Amino acid sequence: MTKDFHDFNDPNTLFGRLRFACIDEWTAYCVHEFVRRIGDATLPEESFRHYLQQDYLFLIHFSRAWALAVYKAETLAHMRAAASTLNALLNHEMQLHVKYCAGWGLTEQEMESINEAKANMAYTRYVLERGLAGDVLDLHVALAPCVIGYAVIGNSLATDPTTKLEGNPYKDWIEMYAGEEFQRVARGAVHHLDELAASRMGPGRFESLVKTFRQATSLEIGFWDMGLHIQF
Repeated sequence: MTKDFHDFNDPNTLFGRLRFACIDEWTAYCVHEFVRRIGDATLPEESFRHYLQQDYLFLIHFSRAWALAVYKAETLAHMRAAASTLNALLNHEMQLHVKYCAGWGLTEQEMESINEAKANMAYTRYVLERGLAGDVLDLHVALAPCVIGYAVIGNSLATDPTTKLEGNPYKDWIEMYAGEEFQRVARGAVHHLDELAASRMGPGRFESLVKTFRQATSLEIGFWDMGLHIQF
């Protein structure tokens, strides 16, 4: 099991409390048919290619959200952390994504020109809206299902004895999100939520954050649906 995976299950963290409060949505997200069929290698390749194309567009808006996190941050340390993530997304992760997609016969030019799916627009614009309308904690709670959720899903697939790795065309995807580099990023996101909560939580704030977390998780489910059913 990935080191410190318990961070994602710790009920004393803000993330743990949010996950427990939204356990139905969280479970539906983490064991979605799209995820399960990645694990058993039965996901149609056209569904995965559609997902990859939309994920490229998602990463563009995800980068905008991290740019907003720089603006919303209240300390220089948090500004630098958000700027570092933004730089990694724009100058490293997107290049890796393009390289990975090339193995699936997708070019960057093709991905830039495709129509953005409704589920993609709904999710990315919701995250940006929460960051614009709320504070930095609202923004990071809206980001959490993606940042932390993919680590949870990757680890679950990698450690599940029923997951097929040999001959699985999605093996690299599983290993990427189960890998220590991404797991470390997700653990950092868990701790960062607690740091923000220490100075920004007040009476009645938790229920508002639950609402944001539940909506963002539901939109993640919609993103899987979009990929599975090749929706635009």
